[in-house]
This record gives sequence, structure tokens and C-alpha cells, in this order.
Amino acid sequence: MKLKKILGIDFGGSGIKGAIVNTKTGELVTERHRIPTPSPSTPDSVAKVIKEIADFFSWDGAIGIGFPAVVLNGVALSAANIDKGWVNTNVNKHVSKITKLPAYTVNDADAAGLAEMKFGAGKNVKGTVFLLTVGTGIGSVIFSRGKLVPNTELGHVIMPNGNEAEIYASDATRKREELSWDDWAKRFDEYLNYIESLFWPDLFIIGGGVSKKQEKFFEHLTVKAKVVPAQLLNNAGIVGAAMAAKLMAKAEEEEES
Repeated sequence: MKLKKILGIDFGGSGIKGAIVNTKTGELVTERHRIPTPSPSTPDSVAKVIKEIADFFSWDGAIGIGFPAVVLNGVALSAANIDKGWVNTNVNKHVSKITKLPAYTVNDADAAGLAEMKFGAGKNVKGTVFLLTVGTGIGSVIFSRGKLVPNTELGHVIMPNGNEAEIYASDATRKREELSWDDWAKRFDEYLNYIESLFWPDLFIIGGGVSKKQEKFFEHLTVKAKVVPAQLLNNAGIVGAAMAAKLMAKAEEEEES
């Protein structure tokens, strides 16, 4: 299987985005193509959107999918912000059945983290790095000495104030409650300080939709660790999904040989 170029898919709460990725350089070979996430976001409806994106690019190779849930061996084990029908679904097999193409799935935040550590803000950082993707929810990724700790769900921790983190401090909450950036930043800072008190990372990388708005809230953050925006911005999930697919496809080929 040719793996230098892979179709990366970022399955988000409001949109499903895809582009063909050069997995050696981390660059998008094409413009992103975005389709609104169907409601309800059932396995069939989402798989059909992924097929539509593949067809848009006339794509006939491997697909990497950044998926907003805990994913083990291609199977979704949670569904916090998507249709509950995904739970215990083998995403790889289901998408492959609809698209007729090989599919490989990874947690969406983990995908963004892989991209940022290889090509972006985490490159050459040796200590403990947290990447937080802030959008519909809050996705979390931990790297220790360059190694990924997969499927962390620290957007769902209960903070000392009694609130679930992503319900209290996600970007969707900022929009829904019509919070000013200053007021939202105070909430997000509470969350960062709580995470810092538990893990003491060397670096926080902030990704997701808010990563393009650092001038609106970074000055309000008080954690001791360095805080930087994701360099790949909203492309991180697409690039990381393609990278993960390459790694999984190679492992699959080695097992078969």
C-alpha cells in the first residue's frame, strides 16, 4: 500500500473536514474540504459523509480518521459528543464498508497531538507535553518524553468547583453562554491550573478552534508552564489522522508478512 499520501479526516462536532496529506512533510497536498456534521451523527450518516469527502478528491487509497471518542483497536468505546450508536462500533470496518477503502481510526485529540509533536509546537520538546483541543468539547493529549499516552479524557474531569471541565470551559460553552473572551479565559485558566496541579507539564499546547484566537485570551492565563498555540492550528487533526493511519497500516503489513 502506498502511504506517502493519505486522506486525513477530522470528525468534529460541527464539521467533518478532510484533505490529502503528505505524511513525510505534514503538509496538506490539497485544500481542506468540509461538510457539516450530520445530525444525528450516526455511524451510517457519518460514514457516508466520509465517502463524500473521498469522492470529492477522487481518492482511492487509505483513510485516516481522527475520531471524537475513546478508540481501541479501531472500536469506539465512548460517545460524549456524538451519536450513542457509535459505542462498540468498529469504526475502521464500518467506514471501509461504506467507502470500499482501508480506514484507520485514532482518537481525534491524539491525532492532533501526533501532528504537533512531529511537525509543530511540540517538536523536540523532551519533557511532559499536554495538548488541549478546545472546541465543541475539550480533548486532551499527553506526551511524556515524546511517547503518547493514548485516549486520555481530561475534558471530562470534575473540577474543584463541581463542574465538568468541557461543560464549564469549552469554546462551545463560550458561544452558548455568550461569554466575553475575558470571562471565558478566566474559566479556561481555572481548568489549566487544575490540570497543572495534577500533572505539572513542561508545556501546554492549545489547539482546536480557539488556537486562532490566542490574542483574545493568552494574556489571562496564569499557569507556570509555558503555553503556546498549536502551530498546525485546525489542520493538526487532519495531519495527525493521516500520520496515525500510516503507522497502523505499516504495522498491519508487517503482521501479515
